[in-house]
Order: sequence, then structure tokens, then C-alpha cells
Amino acid sequence: MALEKELETYRKELQKLLPSAGKFVLIHEEKVSGIWGTYQDAIQEGYRVFGLKPFLVKQIQPVDLIHHMTRDIKPVCRS
Repeated sequence: MALEKELETYRKELQKLLPSAGKFVLIHEEKVSGIWGTYQDAIQEGYRVFGLKPFLVKQIQPVDLIHHMTRDIKPVCRS
């Protein structure tokens, strides 16, 4: 799975990251590379430092919201 190491690192480090909830963390492999106030700043730094190597930029949140969509549910039309 893509970014498996980075996601595991995020989960391991989450308690240390929580004081910065709402900001964005940059992770490459098993290393937290920093925290930024905006997604754009974090991703720009990721490309500057890691180039095209895989890295993760994720908003720090105490609980990950999971959205699950299925195709077998028909949308409800409201008039």
C-alpha cells in the first residue's frame, strides 16, 4: 500500500503531534520532518526536500474521519 510506512509513523507519533492539531505534518518513511500551518506550505517543503520520493502531508487530528461510499445506494432526489 502506498505510504504505508508514513501512515504508521503518523499513528505512532500522533500523541506527540496533538498539541499542533489542525496544522499539517510532513512525514517521509519513519521520520516526522516538520509541522506547517498550511497544507500548501507542507507540501511545498516536501517537494523541496524529497523531490519525487513518496512523502505524506496530513492534517493533525485527534480522530481520523473515515468516509465510506458505496455504489449500490441510489441517491435520493428531493424536490
